[in-house]
Formats: sequence, structure tokens, C-alpha cells
Amino acid sequence: MNKRTRWLTTAGGVIGLGLSPQAVFAQTAATEAPAETVFVLGRLEATAHDSAGEALGGDTIGASAMRTFDKTSVDQAVDLIPGASATNTGGSRNERVIFIRGFDRFQTTLSIDGVRVFLPADNRIDFGRFLTADISEVQVSKGYVSVLDGPGGLGGAVNLVTRKPSKALDAELTLRASADSDLSVNSTTVSGLLGTRQDKFYLQASGASTDTDDFTLSDNFDPSSPSLEDGGTRDHSGSEDWRVNLKAGYTPNATDEYALSYIKQSGEKNAPYHVYDTQSRRFWTWPYWDIESLYFLSRTQISDGITLRSRLYRNKFDNLLSAYDDASQTTQSIPRAFNSYYADESSGGNLTLDARLASSNTLKAALHYRLDEHKERQDGFSSPNVPESEPWQTTKEATWSIALEDSQRLADNLDLVVGASYDWTDLQQAQDYDEGYIAYPLRDMEALNAQAALSWRLTDESRLYASVSSRARFPTLFERFSSRFGLAVPNPDIDAERSLNLEIGGETTVHGLEIEGAVFHADVEDALVQIPVELGAPFGTVNQTRNAASGTNYGVELSLAKTFGDKLRIGGNYTWLKRDFDMPGDPDFRPQGAPEHKVFLYGEWRALDALTVTPSLEYASERWTVTSSSLISPARYYETGAYALLNLAADWRVSDQVSLLVGGRNLTDSDYQLVDGFPEQGRTFYLELRLRN
Repeated sequence: MNKRTRWLTTAGGVIGLGLSPQAVFAQTAATEAPAETVFVLGRLEATAHDSAGEALGGDTIGASAMRTFDKTSVDQAVDLIPGASATNTGGSRNERVIFIRGFDRFQTTLSIDGVRVFLPADNRIDFGRFLTADISEVQVSKGYVSVLDGPGGLGGAVNLVTRKPSKALDAELTLRASADSDLSVNSTTVSGLLGTRQDKFYLQASGASTDTDDFTLSDNFDPSSPSLEDGGTRDHSGSEDWRVNLKAGYTPNATDEYALSYIKQSGEKNAPYHVYDTQSRRFWTWPYWDIESLYFLSRTQISDGITLRSRLYRNKFDNLLSAYDDASQTTQSIPRAFNSYYADESSGGNLTLDARLASSNTLKAALHYRLDEHKERQDGFSSPNVPESEPWQTTKEATWSIALEDSQRLADNLDLVVGASYDWTDLQQAQDYDEGYIAYPLRDMEALNAQAALSWRLTDESRLYASVSSRARFPTLFERFSSRFGLAVPNPDIDAERSLNLEIGGETTVHGLEIEGAVFHADVEDALVQIPVELGAPFGTVNQTRNAASGTNYGVELSLAKTFGDKLRIGGNYTWLKRDFDMPGDPDFRPQGAPEHKVFLYGEWRALDALTVTPSLEYASERWTVTSSSLISPARYYETGAYALLNLAADWRVSDQVSLLVGGRNLTDSDYQLVDGFPEQGRTFYLELRLRN
């Protein structure tokens, strides 16, 4: 088988550790959307909550922060928070991905309004395909991911919460353009919303579209030989993405809500090449990368102490990966050229029952079910100009989870939360094709998960908490059955990998200085890795996925913020992350993708009543990467250089209905890379006009 009541909206948790959820909804004046635009039904439990409803850890990124700091896609937005970082996979796929406390996209989950986005074949989610223009907030769980939210989430979770209308006529239109150092426009975004909110119902249509011709490299990029990139415009860096969201809701009373939503998003992208590696270049493009979802969400208060919530959904994912003969991307006639089609469907739902058993005790129970059906086929060329088409191959698997969570107030200032779940799979069909159909063994998997959190409120402004969570993650179809273009042997017998996550954190305010922090430690067992296997002549050595590795992620997160009068606020966060990984057979292995040190600093200065100026600085230390094996064999691990990006934004509220945002990113035009051979974007400028009624 192949293929997240102050004028400063970035304050108090929006880009800190998120321990004060009320601060997430602090708004600037007329230019900011009110809290009522958050589609609350779409939130997840995310992490443990104390008896006051405050989250024990985790973060929420508000729409204002994403707009101010020009975070136009989900990977960029998540990069704002401590403990998380965004990077690029490099290679032929060139996907934008995230790490949460060292855990990658396979060990974390992505949802939209609580509905899991899961790609059954390999779950290779490209976070750059998910736009933020019409998102109200992004929830990010770290370490402790509530068992009530379903299977997965071994190391973290991301949930995109959409918007809903806040008044009888709610209309908004945003136009944005991005330009390079020469002020040549290379990307445009249009987003908007039209809706109505009435006494007992609401309707809304929203959407966003981004068309990127390319991005421009830093003027400091050195295109000297043997570089395959001559600088300036980055070859093959264009993409197009759009999304529409239709929503209808019924609110019969103050407690109940029922909503039907439809989301369709479509992406098309190219993939820049490694700037030095001529031998292993693959000329890949994605003509379409589409997700479609229809889902029903509800909340019903059955009695004073009992509430029932539900999600029912049907998702589709369609994907085409096309490989060409050469860089012109015009012909497909040789063996390395192909068209690889994915056509996936998922359907399922979950029910959550909240029961207040006593004034000091709440019990919650959840049941999750999802049926994934993956279909794939490939058109290729076994010899030049001789096309071959595979028939469709199908794999079906159902995933179940039952979970319980109990919250107990032990004393006026002390809360205990405990939870447990049992997850299991039912593999119903697993096909491959190699000159005939191959039926893999239908082996099921199961896992127990357990977690607990303790919250101690010292004063009205100070709190400490501690949590422990043991979660499992089932392997994907790709990990179990893929032959990886003949370089691997399938292994249907692999099992779930597991992590034990520990965290101690807290928050306080001292002389107006807001402090939030956490210390975390994660032990990963039975990690899924590729192990060399000797098959003997004529096959030689190939790889096989096995539960053969272990690792430890640990570190510190710290956020500080302080307001000076009513004109200035300064804040930021720092992450120290250390990862140790034991890879059998490869003593030189280093975990890649996430930096050891990461800093985000910002200041918001209200220069005039209608003008806010926001400078910011993003710093990341070196991170491990690996050379292309065709350049150096065996591949060599090395650290990329540290980098610092200086950014500036100015938001002018022209009137209650019109605002203008102008800014620049990477103003010093730093030349840097996150992964071997793939330099990042240089200096850019942007201009945004927002109109709202």
C-alpha cells in the first residue's frame, strides 16, 4: 500500500499557557469579534478542568492573535505557543507539520469543531492546507489530552473551532495581500462571513481562499554551485487553498443547542526541490488535496444535573499525487512517473453524558465510534511509455472508545480529576495489489488509557496543578501494510505505541506581572520505527516497522506578561525542550524537527486610540536534520542554524466598520532552514483590509 476584558487580545493566555480561559475572550474595541462568535459546541474537553471550569494546562489561540501576528495557516498559529513548533518535512512531500512537546503529527490529533480529521492510510496531515482566516480559535492540548475526546492524542491535540454569527445581521469581508522585498504581490487571501442570529436559530455562510503564486527567498541565500535554486522566487512553491463552511443552528432555550455544519476545503500545491540534491529529486505535485465534512452537533440539558452532548459526522478525503518525468512537469512516461489516487471516507460519532452527582462531584462518560474506509489505486509505467493501471484496493477499519472522567472537589481550593478509557479496533478488510490482490491478516488492536490531575488554588490569582496521563496511539495502515515502494516489508502484527506524560504547572500574578509555567516529562514506549531486516538474496536488506524504540521528552515552558497603564503591554514565552531517543541499530540517530530553545516576544503599544503597533520577535535554536542519503551515504545528522525573525504589525481602526492592518515578517531578511536543503521564506510585507457591519 502506497501513500488551535482587556484591550490587548494577545494577553492572559491567548499566546501564553492558556490557564485563564476568560482571558481568551478579552477583546479589543470595535475591530474585534465578540466572544459570542466562538462556536462553543465545537470545543473539545481538550484537557482536565477544575471545579471552576478552568483548564489545567493547554492553550487557546484567539482569532485576534492569529490576525495580528499574520498566522495564516494552522501550523503557523500553533507555533505561537510555548511547547509547540512548526516545521517542514522537506523531501518530495514538502508538508508543513507541527511538534507538540516533541510529539509529531502522528502522535497528536487534529479536529475541526471536535470532529477528527484523520487520513486512514497514513494520516500525513499537511497543516499548511488549513487556513485560519475564518477560524474563531485554536485549542491546543499538550501532554494531558482528555480521554473524553476519543482515541489517539498520545502527546497532544489540536482543535479548530469555527465561528457563528453574533447578531441579527453579521457580515464581514477581509482582503489581504502579501508581497516580497520588492513589493511584488505573490499571495492574496479573501475571506468573509454572512450570517444571522435570531432568538431561537442562527444561519451562517463563511469561507476563505488563498492563492499563492510562490514565495521569495532571502537576498542572503547563496545560490552558488552546486545549488539547484538560483535565489529570488522559490521554484515550485505555489499553492491554492479554499474553504467554505455552512452552518445552521437551533437554540430552543438557554441551555440547548443543535447545529448542522458542512465544510468543504480544497487544496492544490507544488513541492520545491532540495537545493543541492540532484540524484534523489522527485517531481511531485498534488493537483487536489480535498476534505469534505458534514456533521451534527448538539447539547441537551436533560435535567438540572444531566447534560447530553453528541457529534455525528461523515467525512471524505480525496487526494491525487502526481509524479512527472522531469522538472517541467509536463510528461509522465518513465517508471518513476505515476498518478496515485486516494479516496477515503469516515463516518461515526460520539455521545458524552455529564452528570452532576453532587455539588462537589461530576461524572462524565463518552462513547466514540468511527468507521474508516480507504481506497487507493495507482497509474504507473512499468517501462517507458507503457501505462499500467491498478484496480482500486480497499481497507476498512472501525475504531471504538469508551471513557469515564470524574471531577471531585476535595476542599474549597482543591480539585481532583481522574479518567480512564478503553480503545479498540476492528479491522474488516485490508487489501493491496501486486499482479493480483493481496489480503493482509485481519488483526485487531486494543489499549487502556488512564489519567489524573490535581488542582490547588492558593489565592484568587495563584494556582498550582499536577497531572499524569498514559495514552496509546494505534499504528496507521501505512505503518502496518505499506511496502514503501518496495523498500519495506509489511508488518500487520505491530501494536500501539504509548507515552506516560507528567506535568507540574501553575500561574500567579506578582505586582502586575502575570506568570504562567509548566515542567513536563514524557516517557515513550514501543515507539514505531523502521528497522533494517535482512531477507537474503536476491532481496537484500529492507526495512520493517516495529515497536522497537523508546524515548524521553522533557522540558520547561514559561510565559510572562505585564500591562503598563492603558497604552502598553509586553509579554512572551520561552520553551526548553530536550528529546532523547533510543533507535536500535542506529546509534547516531537524532530526533528531528523541534528546536531545543524557542522564544516568542511581543509588545503591543496603543500609539493612538485607533492605532495599535505590535512588534514581535521569534527565535529558535538549532534543530536536528539529516542529509539526503544520495549526497552523503550513510545519511549524516547535523543541526541547522539558529534564527531570529523580527516582525511588525500596525492595526488602524479607521471606523467601527473598517480596519486596516499593515505589517512585515522577517524584516531583517534572515536566511534560514528548518530541514536539510529547504530554505524558508525571506522578508515579506502584507496589507489587510477588513470590513464589517
